[in-house]
Amino acid sequence: MQPAPSVILFTVLSGMGFGCLAFLGLGLPAPAGWTAFFHWGLGYGLAIGGLAASTFHLGNPQRALRAFSQWRTSWLSREAWTSVAALVLFSPVALSDWLGLGWSRAPGLIGALLCLATVGTTSMIYGQLKTIPRWNHWTTPAVFLAFMATGGAFLTGNLMSLPFCGVLAVTLVAAFHLGDGRFAAAAQTIGTATGLDRIGETTVFELPHTGQNYLMREMIHVVARKHTAKLRIIAVVCAAILPTLPVITFPSQPMAFAVAALIHLTGALAARWLFFAEAEHVVGLYYGKR
Repeated sequence: MQPAPSVILFTVLSGMGFGCLAFLGLGLPAPAGWTAFFHWGLGYGLAIGGLAASTFHLGNPQRALRAFSQWRTSWLSREAWTSVAALVLFSPVALSDWLGLGWSRAPGLIGALLCLATVGTTSMIYGQLKTIPRWNHWTTPAVFLAFMATGGAFLTGNLMSLPFCGVLAVTLVAAFHLGDGRFAAAAQTIGTATGLDRIGETTVFELPHTGQNYLMREMIHVVARKHTAKLRIIAVVCAAILPTLPVITFPSQPMAFAVAALIHLTGALAARWLFFAEAEHVVGLYYGKR
């Protein structure tokens, strides 16, 4: 698929933001005063900023509120509800940490679970699509949740970021490796795409359009293998390997976690660009592009 910058920013930034909020809601750590104001502000800023970025990819952004009405059938609608509920529940905990009010952290615990639900529903927006075999796999929610946990741990200065980096590296490699065979395993051909396989072998005689249309622009994107290999290495190294170095070297320094978070963000953007660019939609069969 065509990697849209707005959707890449949405999934990466909101994932890190909700990860940060989840750790704060659990009290890992439980900052106070202006330190709390900064951490909670960072989490809210990334989460809300990421969600706002998603509206730029909508044909009619003014209708975004209608997403809340389809929660019974739409993962997008479920994401909308869980994200808003999490942000609302965190507000008294954030205020208490900032002003030292000593209020109960119970809403924060529920909010942390809602953060997991939010990122999980975001991943299922893509993971449910049988038309994109690479996404329709358990590795999709696993990668999204691994990025959430790792990014959130870095942003909150948590040493749990180190084991999470290991989990993220393994999950990314698994997603790349297993994803490569998903389209072939689906056994889809131009014959099954057009329904003509019942009468014999199907080939493309002439393309259905003289020029590109919306489906060809948005759903069909080809990345050279040499570029894919480089970007996969960049994604794994920057997202899960290099960030551990400043943390291991200076485990008690906030600046080390800040540097690690920036390096991790670079890897997350590369990985998410590949997530969309490598996605092979079955509609490409109809145009003879797969």
